[in-house]
Amino acid sequence: MLNHFTYFKPQTESELLEKVKSYGDDTKILAGGTDLLIYMKQGITAPKVLIDVKGISEYSKIVTASDGSISIGASVTCNEVIENECINKHFPVLVEAAKTLGSYQLRNRATVIGNICNASPAADMAGPLLVLGALVIIGNDSGGREILLKDFFIGFKKNILKVDEFVKAIKVPAYFRDAKSGYLKSSRIKGHDLGICNVAMCRVNGTLKVAVGSCAVTPVLLPDFESDRAGTKFVIEAAMNNINPISDIRSSKEYRKHMVKVFIKRLLEKGNSH
Repeated sequence: MLNHFTYFKPQTESELLEKVKSYGDDTKILAGGTDLLIYMKQGITAPKVLIDVKGISEYSKIVTASDGSISIGASVTCNEVIENECINKHFPVLVEAAKTLGSYQLRNRATVIGNICNASPAADMAGPLLVLGALVIIGNDSGGREILLKDFFIGFKKNILKVDEFVKAIKVPAYFRDAKSGYLKSSRIKGHDLGICNVAMCRVNGTLKVAVGSCAVTPVLLPDFESDRAGTKFVIEAAMNNINPISDIRSSKEYRKHMVKVFIKRLLEKGNSH
């Protein structure tokens, strides 16, 4: 059962800033709500104030800039990413990952930003965005700031946001446009289930970038590899040195390590066959 709370739906960013500043620790931002509402029903969190960002029109947009970069607003759903022509053509790994997130119905609510802000180690959108060098656009009362997504996660379901901050958008630089990329995920069952592990990979201008999910307290971006020298054995060894999976109800740590090795091998073979 949900706790009692006050609900606001600001229509502008300035109104959102005012509400966040006024209510501080008592506030939760509502975008899709697919995780937040469950946590509230389970009593894991009990905010006194919910601030719904879906009323802010610019937050519902996917914008392609003149330089070729893209910006995904705070209330953009995963299905909107899947259906976006520019993302499909130039950043297809985001579509691959979004299609594995929940069911179609869930993706009509679930947002990319919500998936990132929840900071789950298994977040489906985290790996692809990490290998695409994504920037997190943060709003606050002092003009906002931008940080690399790799610096956003600080612990299990913890991010760097301060009490008076929120994520406005996530930006993928034009540098990664049309890069060779791929995403693979293992789940207990076919369909909408949390991943046992996932691996995202991207090759761009002689560099190979690899990210691993559900194998540490946060999603893990491995150190960059020189693409021409990145043999399968070398990449797998680096992955094993940078992850620390656990055994839980969904999988053993040994199986997670095994699947990471399998996915790295498959994605490297896929990239080399292009």
